[in-house]
Formats: sequence, structure tokens, C-alpha cells
Amino acid sequence: MSFSNLVKDMSFKDSKNSDDSRSTVSRPGLARSYTSTQATSVSIAGDIKSQLHAGYSHPLSRAWQAERQLTKAMLIYPIFVTDNPDEFTPIPSLPNQNRLGLNQVVPFLQPLVEQGLRSVILFGVPLAPGAKDALGTAADDPEGPVLQAIQLIRRSLPQLYVVVDVCLCEYTSHGHCGILYEDGSLNNAMSVERVSDVAMAYAKAGAHCVAPSDMNDGRIRAIKLKLIEEGISHRVNLMSYAAKFSGCLYGPFRDAAGSCPSFGDRKCYQLPPGGRGLARRAIRRDIDEGADIIMVKPASSYLDIISDAKDIAKDMPVAAYQVSGEYAMIHAGAKAGVFDLKTMAFESTEGILRAGAGIVVSYFTPQFLTWLDA
Repeated sequence: MSFSNLVKDMSFKDSKNSDDSRSTVSRPGLARSYTSTQATSVSIAGDIKSQLHAGYSHPLSRAWQAERQLTKAMLIYPIFVTDNPDEFTPIPSLPNQNRLGLNQVVPFLQPLVEQGLRSVILFGVPLAPGAKDALGTAADDPEGPVLQAIQLIRRSLPQLYVVVDVCLCEYTSHGHCGILYEDGSLNNAMSVERVSDVAMAYAKAGAHCVAPSDMNDGRIRAIKLKLIEEGISHRVNLMSYAAKFSGCLYGPFRDAAGSCPSFGDRKCYQLPPGGRGLARRAIRRDIDEGADIIMVKPASSYLDIISDAKDIAKDMPVAAYQVSGEYAMIHAGAKAGVFDLKTMAFESTEGILRAGAGIVVSYFTPQFLTWLDA
């Protein structure tokens, strides 16, 4: 029965009953009962599977619809450690983020650990005059900020899982992610040798996980072989920035880390934004070379790549880095009144999880620690 016919039929019955006072008095629930029966018959006549609202009418049942829900254990918090021991400097282009000196690291992280912070990823920011050179020698300087921060965190906050970004761009005078030929192009062989040595230094210092972000060909195999030769491959995770795309979303990070190239760009060794096939090849390559975790970077603009990574690396953890530009855009939109910051932070992260990631590197981590308790 159509809805219009149902209404006409109900009107006819109501009119008939209104002329029969005895019926109205003796059977006051007739109209309600008849309406209910008719509504039920309409649903039964249709497709019952189309009735979905009950599955998300309550906040808890809405949460049950998620294939993967954000938890504190999924989050990795990026921090920038400098060679100025007492520094605590806000980063203007990266809201609520700071450069930290070694003396500030533990006081800054301690409250977050108490809120449930499980992991950090360290980036070194050498500021001393002459700290940078063509070979990035400060990257594995025993007196440098990263090696000291690894040891400090392991000693003072032993419950934290320490991931360390492995790259040369913060330490080279030219700002590129490896060693260059005289013509300014990347010397892949020498870069891989250098990057793998830096990764080994971090691993020996106590890093639980080393994460090469340089995108040089073959660096995963080189690092894995050195971890095996050193006898520590069983306790040091190797997380590959397997699908890292070039683009404009890294600006705030480069402000924070002082890693902007002094000439040219990184398009010859970071993936082109349209290179989905290249990303799939890079993911397969890094799996074959011994990666333990696959990362996609940036995240929100590359949800298809995250999905591809999970499809290719079915039995491996997949991470996604919600980069500085993504984070800054969400803050800018919230500040302009376009949307609520918390709501958008969750929506963007839920999209990353839905695409297939189980680990999220996020500058929102301190807020999430609070929001997830609410």
C-alpha cells in the first residue's frame, strides 16, 4: 500500500469511527493499533535491510560502526630536539608545537606520559654555528641532540617507545636528504651508506625503531643488513617511509627543523603526487628489503595510497604521517570558524584509519590524549 493510500484509508476509518460513539468509547485504541499495523505492513512490504538508523542512533552504536577506532597506542608524537639545552621555542607556523632543548624534554613529556602517551618520534634540529656540513656529520654526533635525547628518554621515561627519524636534511648545509655530486644531483650510493650508518648509531643508542625518511633507493636493505650484522635486528624495528610524496605540505616542518633545501627541490627522490604506481612499487620494494612497518606520508591527500599499502602489506603494520601542513590547515580552518578543531581533528584521523593505517604520526597527539579520555 502506498503512503498516500494509507493516509486516505486512515482518514476514512477515523471519519467512520467518529460517527459511532459507541465504537469510539469501547475501542479507544483502534486508530493507534490500525496505524501501527499499516506502518508495519508497509515496512514488511519493502526492503527491511534498508532500515539502518538504529545502528547509529546512539553514540556507542555509532562507535561500533568503525572498523578501526583511534586509541592512544596508535599515536606517535613528533618532537623537535635542539642542541640548545634550555630552549623552549614555539614554532609560529606549527601551532602549539615547540623546539625543545635536552633540559626541557623530560619535563615536557612527563605529563603526556601520565596521560597515556606511548611513543614519540625524534627530529634533530642543530642550531649551533657550523653544525651543518655537506656530509651531515652532526646527524650521528655523540654530543648531538638526537643521540643524547634517545639515551635521556630511555633512562628517564622507560615506558616510552622511541622512534627516530633517519635523514640528513636537518644536518646538511645544502638541506638535501643525502650526499650530493658536484653538479648538485644526489649520490645515491654514498647517501645510502651514510644514512645507514646514522640509523645504526641511533639503534645502538637505544632507539626502539629507526625510520629512514630520505627516500634513497636501497636504504632499507642497507640498514637491515647492518642491524643483522650488529646482532640487534631482533630488537630494533625498521619503519620505512616507503611512500613519501613531494609537495607543499611540509612547509611548517621545514621551519621547525631548519631543513629547507638551499637550492632546487626534492622531486627527484620523493614521489610525484600522481605516482600511485610508483608508490606501490616502492612499498613492495621496501617490504622485500626488510621493512617491518610501512609508512605513507602525507596522509589525508593520499588515502588511496594508505589503502594500497594495507592491501600490499596485509600482514604488516601500516603507518601514516599527518604532516605539518595538514595539521596547520586544520588549525587555520578552525581559527577562521570554518569548523570545530576537535571535530575536524577526529574526522581527518578517522579517515586515515578507515583507509587502512593502524599507526598515526600526529601533532594532535597531546590533544587526543585528553579528548580520548572525555
